Amino acid sequence: GLEPVLSVIFSAIYLFTLLGNLLILVAITSSSTLRTPMYFFLGLLSVLDILFPSVTCPKMLFYLSGRSRAISYEGCAAQLFFYHFLGSTEGCLYSVMAYDRFVAICHPLRYMLIMRPGVCVGLVMAALLVDCLHATILMSLTFQLPYCGPNQVAYFFCDIPAVLPLACADSSLAQRVGSTNVGFLVLLFWFSVCASYTRIGIAILRIRSAEGKQKAFSTCSAHLTAILCAYGPVIIIYLQPTPNALVGAMVQILNNIVSPMLNSLIYSLRNKEVKSSLKRVFHKVVFTALE
Repeated sequence: GLEPVLSVIFSAIYLFTLLGNLLILVAITSSSTLRTPMYFFLGLLSVLDILFPSVTCPKMLFYLSGRSRAISYEGCAAQLFFYHFLGSTEGCLYSVMAYDRFVAICHPLRYMLIMRPGVCVGLVMAALLVDCLHATILMSLTFQLPYCGPNQVAYFFCDIPAVLPLACADSSLAQRVGSTNVGFLVLLFWFSVCASYTRIGIAILRIRSAEGKQKAFSTCSAHLTAILCAYGPVIIIYLQPTPNALVGAMVQILNNIVSPMLNSLIYSLRNKEVKSSLKRVFHKVVFTALE
């Protein structure tokens, strides 16, 4: 009986997510002062925060509106692939952004040399290739198994823990590989982020002026907050010793819909450059409309 209420709530969150991240993209692309590596990665994060919830949210809203809950076999496979591809790509991007902040704070004079355009594009391409391989392995192992019924996925989208129990054959290999792959990537992301921010913390402690410490900390706080919002749900879902279906569904909704919305709020409200660019764009649109 909660479908209409949930449909309105999740529709509002999804639209706010799309709008917020589109505004960040407009702010970055319309300002010549934001053509730096940090904002290049932030723009890519906004793209991912548009695509990632779009993998599951439109279909879920379709269900909640009272229409058919059916999903094709190919659609289920595509959902699983893009969910893990985009999710792991976002994790890689957080690691790259942590390295970018490390270079900016610990090697400021060499920042533009180290983070030159070719390096930034190379890091992104490497992340895309690795994450595409990761998602392909998970999808192949999951859907090479025979599925002869029941054909009802007891979840709001096709993910490995929801699909594998429906297989008619032994799925232990796919379960082990899936858990190992996800666990390895999460630990790798956490290690790289922790390594970068440990060095950043040491560098900040060596800064003598309070103003300098505050400026260095402000450049990292938004990124750290976004990382906690993104990694927290993943750790709860995939690394919990005894999975709970209700907790898993609630955390997945938080991860799929709410976290991408929070990113746009975090980076727009805590970033003066983004806010200034958005104000200029808004004023330009208003003046053009008045003319």
